[in-house]
Amino acid sequence: MALEYPDDLRYTDTHEYARFDGEIATVGITAFAVDQLGDIVFLELPDVGSALEQGETFGTIESVKAVEDLHAPVSGTVIDRNEALLDTPEQIADDPYGDAWLLKVRVDDPDEADESTLSAEEYRTQVEGD
Repeated sequence: MALEYPDDLRYTDTHEYARFDGEIATVGITAFAVDQLGDIVFLELPDVGSALEQGETFGTIESVKAVEDLHAPVSGTVIDRNEALLDTPEQIADDPYGDAWLLKVRVDDPDEADESTLSAEEYRTQVEGD
């Protein structure tokens, strides 16, 4: 299966992504992470209003293979979370870069992600090799 890494996203080496629209970042997990996890059975996300620190754990995702921590690609305040995925976490696999976003975050410093996350090409090289 060919995995996609949209060019308009910033990626972490722990397989989260952020899509920026001004000071709002939409956060999710990459198609590579979904592929590696397999069947996702549980998702834990922070409450709206929670503060995130870049690189820190903000939740967990569980599959039939493993339980993984989710790490914040940006620092900021959670302004929305995808409530539908909490009841049906398996739907993350259907559209990880679209309807299956996890959080929307009002970022503290929009430049922070550019300095500490990966471009699509850098992320692709990391997960697929040269």
